[in-house]
Amino acid sequence: MTVNTNQITLTTGSDQLNIPAVSFMQFFSHYVGVFIGKVATITKDTGDMNEFAHGKGDTQFFNMAFNFNPVVCLTVPYSTLAGGVIILPTTDPKEAIITITALYADGTAKSSDFDTVFKGNTAYTIEGRVRTDFFGLTGHQLVGATYSTKNYTSLNQSLRFIIDSVPIQQKDNSWSFYYNFDQYLYETKKGSGQGFGLFGRFGASDGNPNPVHYFYSIGVGGKGIIPGRPLDSFGMGYYYMSVSQPKVTGLLATREFFADEQGFETYYDFAVTPWMKLTPDIQVIDPAQQNAFSILAGTPPVISRTGISTATVIGLRLQVIF
Repeated sequence: MTVNTNQITLTTGSDQLNIPAVSFMQFFSHYVGVFIGKVATITKDTGDMNEFAHGKGDTQFFNMAFNFNPVVCLTVPYSTLAGGVIILPTTDPKEAIITITALYADGTAKSSDFDTVFKGNTAYTIEGRVRTDFFGLTGHQLVGATYSTKNYTSLNQSLRFIIDSVPIQQKDNSWSFYYNFDQYLYETKKGSGQGFGLFGRFGASDGNPNPVHYFYSIGVGGKGIIPGRPLDSFGMGYYYMSVSQPKVTGLLATREFFADEQGFETYYDFAVTPWMKLTPDIQVIDPAQQNAFSILAGTPPVISRTGISTATVIGLRLQVIF
């Protein structure tokens, strides 16, 4: 998992202006509306919403594992052309909301994607979120699923595609399922957003071509619980990711390159002023990639393997709001 989600949503090239989201929405009644346009799928108000762990690394946790469920990364791009239906069962989006979307599976922030409409590589998503009142405190339950018609490269390959010019193996379609919850354990005032509570996520996918087979996370978060500090927030969480093993079958053996990954992160968002926030952050990660390989010069060339140990990552974020 990337340790700073906010950085991977950018695009390279200093001579380019990229607009990740321009969309139009129209409601036909208090219950049903439609939207169409270029959408950004992991902003603070979209996709896999969670009270204590959401966004793109610019407000709460830094690590992608706590911003949204990584099982959807293969099928849902960050910025893409999309259209869909919004359903409000109670007319109040804060109580319950259902979103059904069709999107271009290869979208990027630097392309309009209009020339790809009706040409395949389409992904479909459905997501529902409902507010709960367990123990008389605010909480939410969310479930969603994705399905992509795109053809992907299979995780399992044979070296025959090098030796005998055998085509690279493909996998048709990919699916994922995800769930999250947040539940306040204490609120200064019900519905105020001030207090602390638990959050958690679970995800599952086909495991091939999606490398993230299963995902779990659990943690605590809160805001404004220190007297005189109503804008401060904090969070700490743990995640475990079951990684599908890419297998390359050679002449003598089958090699596996990855292991499961787990990590921990904690942050404190300190409001220097109402418009400036300073956030120290620390992460400890046991990565999925256990070894780094390099080819050393020689006759024949020698493959060198270096072990990758647990990483400690320290970060500092300064946010100016205007």
